[in-house]
Amino acid sequence: MAAQDPARSHGPSHGNTPAAWTAVSVMLVGFLIGAIGVVMLAWPLFWVGVAVVGLGVVVGKVMAMMGFGAPPTYIEPGAEERAEGHRAPDA
Repeated sequence: MAAQDPARSHGPSHGNTPAAWTAVSVMLVGFLIGAIGVVMLAWPLFWVGVAVVGLGVVVGKVMAMMGFGAPPTYIEPGAEERAEGHRAPDA
């Protein structure tokens, strides 16, 4: 079995964090509210759904800033090219 390429690794979580789950759940409810508003031709309800989607983005970002998100990863410049066997051009 081949070893995993560290330059292509996105960390162990793949967004599987409380911040991501909460953000997606809130946005899913917002889309549902907006869809019901469109089907019922209740445009104020549609705009409430749009606001809930925006709230989901804010909630997810705030939770990530509170430490409930994935830790930031740093990829050294040029690491992807070296991992693929390419050589950086000479300056």
